[in-house]
Parts: sequence; C-alpha cells; structure tokens
Amino acid sequence: MHELALPLLIGLIAVALAFDFLNGLHDAANSIATVVGTRLLSPAAAVAFAAFFNFGAYFLALQWPQLHKVADTIGKGLIDKDLITPAVVFGALVGAMFWNVVTWLKGIPSSSSHALVGGIIGAGVAHAGLDAIQWIGLNKTLIAIVLSPTLGLILTMAIMLATSWLGTRASAAGAERSFRGLHLVSAGAYSLGHGLNDAQKTMGVITVLLYSTGHLHGEFHVPHWVALSCYVAIGLGTLTGGWRIIETMGTRITKLNQHQGFSASAGGSVMLFAASYFGIPVSTTHTITGCVIGAGAARRASAVNWGVAGNVMVAWIITIPASAAVAAIFYWVATDITRGLIALEAAALVGLSVVAWRELKQQPDREGRIGALLAWGAFITVAIGLIYALTA
Repeated sequence: MHELALPLLIGLIAVALAFDFLNGLHDAANSIATVVGTRLLSPAAAVAFAAFFNFGAYFLALQWPQLHKVADTIGKGLIDKDLITPAVVFGALVGAMFWNVVTWLKGIPSSSSHALVGGIIGAGVAHAGLDAIQWIGLNKTLIAIVLSPTLGLILTMAIMLATSWLGTRASAAGAERSFRGLHLVSAGAYSLGHGLNDAQKTMGVITVLLYSTGHLHGEFHVPHWVALSCYVAIGLGTLTGGWRIIETMGTRITKLNQHQGFSASAGGSVMLFAASYFGIPVSTTHTITGCVIGAGAARRASAVNWGVAGNVMVAWIITIPASAAVAAIFYWVATDITRGLIALEAAALVGLSVVAWRELKQQPDREGRIGALLAWGAFITVAIGLIYALTA
C-alpha cells in the first residue's frame, strides 16, 4: 500500500475524470459521425443524442454488472495491480491526455482508449520494468487494434449486402424513410456501446488508484460512485463537442447515405457490445472507422478516400508508443526530477530531428541539404545517448 495525502488522492481522481471528460470531447463524437455525415441530425442535436446514450450505459451496467469486465482489464490486466503507484497513475493519465489534446487539435481520429493503454504501459514499465506487464491483457488489447476495424469492416459490408437484398422490392423513397429510422436506432445503440466500453477505462484507473492507496476494501471491484462519476464525465465531454473529428469520420473518409450510415452504426454497436462482454478495451474510433470504410467499400472501393484512411491508420500505429513515451517522462518528472528533465530533453531532440528531416527534403541546394542532414544526425545521436543513459 502506498501512502497518499487525501488532497492529492482527490486531485488524481479529478485528473482521471478530466481524462474521461476529454475522452468524451475527443472520442465520443465518433459515435454520431454517421448521423452527421448523412445529415440525419444537426451537429448540435447529434452531440446531445450521443451524450444521452453515453450516460444511459450506466443503467445498462446496473442491470448486467458482468458488462464491467473492461474496467478489470484496465485496472489489473495490463500492469500488475500490486506494482501500480499513484505516480504511475499520474504519468499514465497525463501521457494519454497529452496525446488526446494533440490529435484533437489536429482533427485526427486517434484512439483515446489506446492512448490510455499506452500511458499505463509506459508509466508502469518506467516504474517496475517489463516484468510488470500482464502480457495476456496487453496481447488481447493489441490484437483488438487489428481485429476491431477489420471485423467491423466485414460485418458492415455483410449488413449492407443483406439489407440490400431484403429491400430489392422497396421503392427508393420508401427505403430512404425506413433507413432513416433504422439509422437513428443503430446510432443510439452505438452510442450506448461507446459509453459502456469507454467509461470503464477511467473506472479501471480510479479503482486501481484506490486499491494502491488502501482505500478499496475487499476484492478488486468498481465502487458505485466511481461508475456514476465516469458516466457523467464522458457524457458531459460529449456535449462539449469534437466537430473537426466528426467531419473526418462522417464525410472525408467516404460520403454516406442513410443505408450506409445504418449499416456502419449497426456493425459498430455489435462490435462494442461484444468487446464489453469479453472485457476488451477496444477502440471505438478504430471500430467506427472500419465500419465507415466497410460501408463505403460495399458501394465501390473508389468511394473511400484511402488517403485520409491511411493517415488515420498511421495515427493508430503511433498512438500507443507516443503516449507510453510521454507517460514515462511524466512519471520520471513526478518521482525523479533529474531523469525527468533528461527525458524531456531527449523528447525535444527527437522533435528537432523531425524538423531537420523536413528541412532536408525542402532545401533547394546541396549545401542546405548537407547542413540539414548534419543537424538531423546530431539531434538523433544526442537523443539516443540520452535515452541510453535513462535505461542504463
């Protein structure tokens, strides 16, 4: 058990709820991207719609408590719960929030879920080394990175084909009316699944914090007040918006009609409820993106803007390592200021090396390219030396 003054404990819980709020701001908009992209609801109405169903997941979990397995995976299934300290929780949350803010400002639909996973792994390894990792839980999460969008794509295409076959005799106007209603239902189900899966990730963080400080009695479980607080926070975050990400998800990857919007939301809701049942902290962003691509590809492959989809995939790949690195830095800042400052300097040098590489490509003459190349090499060399010093 780790001693922590009550004001600091309350402050860390507030940071965790701030992450949940930011998750709603950054991630929950994806749950209604299809209804915005198809003009089924206005952006303001769609966000209120999503927030209502995000919070509604609280009552679903009251009826079926077994749906709270995701909180167990986050709280004790990634890093050994007996090795987690308040500093680890602090580093994990700050690392995840930092990455969320960066991608939100850039309008990139990266994953808040995997930013948190990366944060937990980065801070946990910085504290106790690789032996602290619970490989079964981590492998399950990493596999879901690939499977969730892939299965969502396949399932959405199957729904598209099945409903197209069932509606062959319907008129265009009649089919449009039917799919508008079905799309609203499926979007509500997706928002419900989103709130159920995503709010649990913050529940797991707060619960393991209470466990590590001796404030959780009995078996590892999510206290009722923690669950309620997390559902409220994610719902309020959703109400705040996330319009740039909605635009990417709803219109820039592919143009959607009501049939496609219904299919994407229906496929996504099935994936999220299945993930919550099996305790997998799946990325709602990954899931809905795969479903949106599947809906567009079912019409024709050229309907998908593969350039935008490719940029989204790059963001997915770097989310876990980026948030893990930031979390490790903030863990060291919180526990060892010298190591923290060295880590910050190494991160700054890596950033400068990226700038130098871009300059290398843009220089019009040979002398400029040589200068940029030398600068890049110097930045990388010193950064590698500092990283080696941190791990030695």
